[in-house]
Amino acid sequence: MYPSRFAYDAPASVAEAVAILDRSNGEAKVLAGGQSLIPMLKLRFASPERIVDINNVPGLDYLRQDPDGTLHIGALVRHEDVEYSDLIAETQPTLAAAASLVADPLVRTRGTFVGSVCHADPQGDWAATMIALDGRIVAQGPNGRREIAMKDFVLGPFTNALAYNEVAVEAVIPPAKGTRVGSYLKLERRVGDFATASVAIALDMSGGTVTRAGCALAGVGGKTIDANADISGALVGKTLNAETIEAAAEAVAGAADPRTDHRGSAAYKRQVVKTFVTRILTNIAQSEPKAA
Repeated sequence: MYPSRFAYDAPASVAEAVAILDRSNGEAKVLAGGQSLIPMLKLRFASPERIVDINNVPGLDYLRQDPDGTLHIGALVRHEDVEYSDLIAETQPTLAAAASLVADPLVRTRGTFVGSVCHADPQGDWAATMIALDGRIVAQGPNGRREIAMKDFVLGPFTNALAYNEVAVEAVIPPAKGTRVGSYLKLERRVGDFATASVAIALDMSGGTVTRAGCALAGVGGKTIDANADISGALVGKTLNAETIEAAAEAVAGAADPRTDHRGSAAYKRQVVKTFVTRILTNIAQSEPKAA
């Protein structure tokens, strides 16, 4: 199937892109990597009157960390940029664990981190990691820039909080409160498939005590599930041991809202979530240096 006819713009700045979107009255879509948008166009799940291609906008392909540890990921950073980044490998274990599990190598070459988050696929990987890390999206519109916390950004399946005349220009992840540890586990039927169930966990620890805990789930609900409160209640202020790990796994599994489908029963998916939480936290506990 071929896409519906559309107009095409390739602005040279974010301000120009915003102006085009503003004139479109909601009938335009932004193209960055296109690995989600183009299939939707071909299947006519999306039929915008205009495509605004931001790939000619300079200065949006940065991946940098501020002196205080805040991470900035520009709108044109590709999945593979994250996958092969030494900075990510050294400072963001949750992102590092997820990077090689995003789709397949072809998609990772072209698709973008921020674009994937904006796509808000309930089975998407990056939105889950962003929620677990308490990240936020910076949007630029006619009235300037604003920041949107990830807990408020994903509104539903394939629905985000951007206004029609805003461009998501970067993702921001705050600095760790201590030592950042975590991981991402994903059950998929084959390499490159969407998640049957996935779990993102990010902890900040100090002296063996959890100072911050974040968790999000994909594939087990109508949207990416924010389980930050569930895991925080079980772990913050405590050490990782069999008891606290079991409590966290039970709490996070309770936050899942899976449905029975061709990928498995609801009970099976909930059990996968519990198993993944237990596995990630156990691995973290075993790798933590023991007190003398």
